[in-house]
Amino acid sequence: MNTKEYNICVKNCSDGLYRFILKNLRHEADAEDVVQTAFERLWANHAEVSSESAKSYLFTSAYRIMIDLIRKNKRIEYSETFPETAIRNIGENYELKELLEKGLATLSEVQRSVILLRDYEGYDYKEIGEIVNLNESQVKVYIFRARQKLQTFIKQIQEAV
Repeated sequence: MNTKEYNICVKNCSDGLYRFILKNLRHEADAEDVVQTAFERLWANHAEVSSESAKSYLFTSAYRIMIDLIRKNKRIEYSETFPETAIRNIGENYELKELLEKGLATLSEVQRSVILLRDYEGYDYKEIGEIVNLNESQVKVYIFRARQKLQTFIKQIQEAV
């Protein structure tokens, strides 16, 4: 990959990669850092990465960086504790987008990642498997279970309202 191909990759992939990471982390500054680090890694290895596989390389790198960040943040203890929001605390006037955000927050890291890659970014099962280091069958199972969990969550919200 040369400089021109790298710049084209940045132009074509940065928005989708940022959306994917932001949906998972829900923190803009962290998402920007993860995306920047992924592009740095791509540039550091640009001689070994072809332009055709650059997008997959970026998403895989960003996913791994994101998982490392999440693990790091789990080890940090905060002085203030924030109560978990129960379903009954969710207001009646949430729009669909907010409802989906709350539902995505209930999913595990892997479930959220595969759902976002499949439904938001449009990756096929094989590509998702390569990004999150799972086989195609595991990806399908995670997506199925995540969708079931989201469906249950939405039903509970509707019953509470």
